[in-house]
Amino acid sequence: MESGMKFWTAKALLDWQVEMGVDEAIGDEPIDRYALQDVKTAPKPLQAPSKLLSAPPPIPVAAPDVDQVSAARDAANAAQDLAGLRAAMAAFEGCALKRVARNLVFSGGVAGAPVMIIADAPDRDDDRAGEMFAGRSGALLDKMLAAIGVGRSGDAPIYAAPVLPWNPPQNRDPNAEEMAMMLPFLQRHITLAAPKLLILMGNSPCQALLGKSGLTRLHGEWADVEIGSATLPAIPMFAPSYLLTTPSVKRESWGDLLSLKARLKDLS
Repeated sequence: MESGMKFWTAKALLDWQVEMGVDEAIGDEPIDRYALQDVKTAPKPLQAPSKLLSAPPPIPVAAPDVDQVSAARDAANAAQDLAGLRAAMAAFEGCALKRVARNLVFSGGVAGAPVMIIADAPDRDDDRAGEMFAGRSGALLDKMLAAIGVGRSGDAPIYAAPVLPWNPPQNRDPNAEEMAMMLPFLQRHITLAAPKLLILMGNSPCQALLGKSGLTRLHGEWADVEIGSATLPAIPMFAPSYLLTTPSVKRESWGDLLSLKARLKDLS
């Protein structure tokens, strides 16, 4: 783009305008007013020196953009517990997604559990409910976890957090800029929750923590995730929302659950 704005930044701004109800532009084409030639006007009558207008004030220069990734890192590292981290995320103004989402979706399950699910960004159902895995995807997740003897509550609970806490417009995937901006909060979340292994449930978690995408290739293959000085085993898996729309991969998903079950036995 001539303006230098990145494509995904421009798209996020356009999506925000659509969410806010904008349905038409003022003009058919943009106008570069700096390129317009000066318009000659009729001369004004001379005034007495005492009544001459003062010079116009200088045009203010916009302050440079704040490095939002650094701001996010500072805010995340300052949090000493999960409650503090949630408050820091709620106060963070750098991500435009906050202004179009209804609720901040922070976590689900039981904090301190040995297994932590890192999920995709909240969908519309999650955003309305203000909680993770709401609606049909949550019901399916509960069945999946129950099949290997764990759950979002009970005697063998898990903990869960989304890759970022706000629902992107039209349930789109978060873009690279949004992911990079919120990654320090996710990394701090994992550090404070202190799980023993991770489930990367969706493409966005794999991109954020492994730098890879393509679940049809990655699912079921254990990998190491570096979080600070810790190294955690992680297994990529299909998200329940994907299984609802693509039931043909349920067999592969069951194999991934069995692999997770076997690893859980090593933790006990």
